[in-house]
Amino acid sequence: MIRLHLTPLTLHHDEFILTLLNTPGWLRFIGDRNIKNTADAQAYINKITGNPILNYQVVMLKDTDLPIGIITLIKRDYLEYPDFGFAFLPEYGKMGYAFEAASYVLSGLSAAKKTSRVLAILLAENVASVALLLKLGFVWEGHTIDKDGGERLEIYAFELTGEFMVDGS
Repeated sequence: MIRLHLTPLTLHHDEFILTLLNTPGWLRFIGDRNIKNTADAQAYINKITGNPILNYQVVMLKDTDLPIGIITLIKRDYLEYPDFGFAFLPEYGKMGYAFEAASYVLSGLSAAKKTSRVLAILLAENVASVALLLKLGFVWEGHTIDKDGGERLEIYAFELTGEFMVDGS
């Protein structure tokens, strides 16, 4: 049963982005983007949608069109391959939504064959995200230093083989 659908980020998602970017998890593991009102959220969205190296997909509940998370692909200048990321509202955690959405995106990337692999960079203490990456089949590859904040980040890699399993096994 498919519970979700994804749609490109638009200005229509400003309230959702305002909420998501101010959750404790976002602030702790991704960083404060100073998004304090809907005007800030709209400016943030415009910055993303106007940049060809950023791809943000909003994850929505299929039955209600309620936005609950995002899946991102970012081509960072200091990484050879796209950076795969995700963030979900805390009330939708531990329900399998992030795994379902991430599996769908990775499967699509495998089928499209536009890149041979993706990376995921994150703080080591983000244990929930590390667990999800491992469940998806990512493998720890090393460390890098974040060019924006100077923090040491873990690098995980996923090989896009075209034979992606979406059942978690």
